[in-house]
Amino acid sequence: MAINKVVQTRAEAVQGIGDGSTVLISGFGAAGVPTDLIHALLDQGARDLTVVSNNAGTGDRGLAALLREGRVRRIVCSYPRSAGSIAFDELYAAGKIELELVPQGTLSERMRAAGAGIGAFYTPTGVGTKLAEGKEVREIDGREYVLEYPLKGDVALVEAESADRWGNLTYNKSARNFGPVMAMAADLTIVEARNIVELGQMNPETIVTPSIFVDRVFHVPAETASAA
Repeated sequence: MAINKVVQTRAEAVQGIGDGSTVLISGFGAAGVPTDLIHALLDQGARDLTVVSNNAGTGDRGLAALLREGRVRRIVCSYPRSAGSIAFDELYAAGKIELELVPQGTLSERMRAAGAGIGAFYTPTGVGTKLAEGKEVREIDGREYVLEYPLKGDVALVEAESADRWGNLTYNKSARNFGPVMAMAADLTIVEARNIVELGQMNPETIVTPSIFVDRVFHVPAETASAA
């Protein structure tokens, strides 16, 4: 039977995501945000979620909508407060959402470590700050490092520029951001792709995320994509 990971509906794309799941969501500002998949998750109804993302949503769509509807119990991110992050600000001020603040490079490396099977790693980032409180600190070659652990997801929602039916992915410039490491770090990776191409149409040297890390692909052409 031919492998075909392309699903036909948004509901099928997010089927089976359970309450309490840890969901990794790609994006850097508005670049690479899988807004259609986020709204599919909103319609699907899963709640009590832990979301891992670069920022905490902006405006009233995408992640911000998921937050405003009370679906997210905890968020792990680098920039919780950015232009338009009204939903997060209101929830956090009211004590209705938990926040784990993680430096951006550490956030990416923690997910990469999860995908690579690395048990933990040391980084100088955060040493001597509140972000290192309660964590092991070790001196290596005269410099202090803080111990960080992998950050694994039950689900990753990722935007890609192009995908084939096997699930091989390429990205569009900065929209690539966290997508590749999130796809590796999750048990279930769901992709919102702007283009679906035929097998063999991608140059193997340009494939960023190999199909082994992808479970479902949903086609969202650029002209019909939800505004981030």
